Amino acid sequence: MNEEKAYKILAMQLNISNNEAKDLIDSGLVFAKGQKVAIARALMNVNTKFSVQETSKPSVIFEDENLLAINKPAFITSEKISQMYKFPLLHRLDKETSGVLLLVKNEEFAKRAIEEFKHMRVEKIYVAAVRGILSEDTRVSEPILTIKSKGAAISKISKDGKEAVSNVTPLMVVGKKTLVKVAIKTGRTHQIRLHLASIDAPIIGDEKYGKNRAKRMYLHSYFIALLGYKFKADVPKDFNELGFEISNKFDI
Repeated sequence: MNEEKAYKILAMQLNISNNEAKDLIDSGLVFAKGQKVAIARALMNVNTKFSVQETSKPSVIFEDENLLAINKPAFITSEKISQMYKFPLLHRLDKETSGVLLLVKNEEFAKRAIEEFKHMRVEKIYVAAVRGILSEDTRVSEPILTIKSKGAAISKISKDGKEAVSNVTPLMVVGKKTLVKVAIKTGRTHQIRLHLASIDAPIIGDEKYGKNRAKRMYLHSYFIALLGYKFKADVPKDFNELGFEISNKFDI
């Protein structure tokens, strides 16, 4: 069998550079035979046919002299958004998480905002699509310990971890999938992903904690409020591909 590295085959098929092909694969946008290609250097048959998922572009929700609120699409890192708009991040979203992302424009406001986060005075609401049927509100209060190494992070529930509370509310059920609202004030690394997995309701597409694959990880930063500001980003249309009927008038 004639094999070659995945990114090289993709580069030839799309007539792009090897680096561009690597970036597409690393962004989680490349599929072969219905499965996401996870490793750019993986050896694959040279006749493999790839499909590349289209992505939305980031858009500005609000801007003033203090901050910039961005509606981040899935598959773009928070750091990339910071580079694009040339302002530092106030917080981060995982690459496959979409929704409200805040950048700060001056040091004085940044200090005030960071204090709000530290003292858990920031209201954050996420929307997630999970596997399984949830019919009742659930409060998950499990401490989280995060281990970071070589630019990666893994979190686990541990008595040695930091306080973490997630309030989960079911919004819609389709088949054996539930659309949920998750309200948090703590913001531990991968908190929502870990807490939902801990109650047997893993986020669809969360390979790390939910052990399942999908087109994307269906987690969306829907609403953030701090220091008198309030920002909302509508739930992306791709959630409806799971069978949910989320209209433009959807509000929580």
